[in-house]
Amino acid sequence: MSDVRSSVMGGSYARPADTSARIQFRRALTLTAMTLVMPGSAQLVMGNRRVGKISIRIWLGFLAVGAFLVFKAMTSRTGLFSLITNPHLLTLGRWVLIAGAIAWVALIVDAWRLGRPRELARRHRLWMTGLNGVLCFVTAGTMFFAAHLVAVQSSFIGTVFASKTVSKAEDGRYNILLLGGDSGPNRSGLRPDSLTVASIDKNTGRTVLVGLPRNLQNVPFPEGSEMRKQFPDGFNCPGCELNGINTWANDHASLFTEKSPGIDATMGAVEQVTGLKINYYALVNMHGFSKLVDAVGGVTVNVKERTAIGGIGSPIRGWIPAGTHKLTGDQTLWYSRSRVQNDDWSRMGRQKCVMNDMLHQLSPKTVLFNVEKIADSSKALLTTSIPQKDLPTFMDLALKAKTQKVSTVSLVPPVIYTGNPDFAKVRRIVDTAIAKAEGKSTTEGGIIKASLPMPKVDDNTSDPRKANQTSNLDAIC
Repeated sequence: MSDVRSSVMGGSYARPADTSARIQFRRALTLTAMTLVMPGSAQLVMGNRRVGKISIRIWLGFLAVGAFLVFKAMTSRTGLFSLITNPHLLTLGRWVLIAGAIAWVALIVDAWRLGRPRELARRHRLWMTGLNGVLCFVTAGTMFFAAHLVAVQSSFIGTVFASKTVSKAEDGRYNILLLGGDSGPNRSGLRPDSLTVASIDKNTGRTVLVGLPRNLQNVPFPEGSEMRKQFPDGFNCPGCELNGINTWANDHASLFTEKSPGIDATMGAVEQVTGLKINYYALVNMHGFSKLVDAVGGVTVNVKERTAIGGIGSPIRGWIPAGTHKLTGDQTLWYSRSRVQNDDWSRMGRQKCVMNDMLHQLSPKTVLFNVEKIADSSKALLTTSIPQKDLPTFMDLALKAKTQKVSTVSLVPPVIYTGNPDFAKVRRIVDTAIAKAEGKSTTEGGIIKASLPMPKVDDNTSDPRKANQTSNLDAIC
């Protein structure tokens, strides 16, 4: 008879202690899950209701902010970037995340207490203690890491994008002068060895890269500028080339009223050469570029020919073989700057290839997980006049540019003779490239008029290097 009763009642009724233990364990699990999904709900049900109400209201506020950011991302990406780059909001967000992490951990611990761990069976108590410990670590760790990212971003933006001067798009495009160089004990000042203008459509992000030879001579300067007063016939002093303007102006800083006379003089010269109004500049130390590449885990490049590592004022210490390879920062640096067995023109082409590859390969995930390394390397080695106010615009354009074709223009022989350049032709080439990128038809037999006054330059048609010149406007890497 007793066997029948046991069979009918089942194990739960036969062992009420086990049933009670399972119920207590499920209750403890439920309270922990409630706190994880909606902090404060466990306290509202079984603990301090006042604490529970306050916590739930704060949590709903977090959800409302998240929903607002999602809405912004869907309706105005630039507006979203404005919010996440605002220094005051970043500071507030950092402290809110820290406070939220502490409060959430406190609520999880309190939910563990409300589960009456001392009344649980030993194995259940161990499970609950371990589970709550893991949840405390994960939730607090995630929010502290988010607060750290916010602090890094705030510091980076405040340091690098400190300029207050805003420049509007010219003819629907932003024109950014990208400078790459490095100073050292054997160099006189910082002479930019890489000069490229990135002309970006303000609506589509379609980009044209205009590579300028560092040894361009007789470079003209804007009317009324101090450099024009000093060099009315162009930068034609002995050994004076485009990349030497920065050093010359800085060495004669007393002549200028600008804070950065070298950069300003270089920008003015590039405007006269290309016919493009330069909005901003970005100067990267070449060794800093190496660190930046390492910070993002390297860049994959299609190496067209074996390239030397070293050889500029130092022995060759290795080679980058031809083929598609993922290059380290040091390898990428030398691939971009090497002139062993080739010349400045091929180096300019490789530099544009690397910029194009990095533009298309960097993913949000890569940036997120390397944000501190990127920020640390960039703060010390990147100088730019792009103001914080315009940062959201360029962040949005960068995302658009990833989906667009990047065109390149190389102003090199035999198209342009750097010893005595035809600047009128340079402007026509640049204007034609931009018109082609925008899908516009050209005028005057395929040539667009330059928008700035033409400098007076001798035609020098007798130079044999200028005969039968053609331009490759879309040398895509």
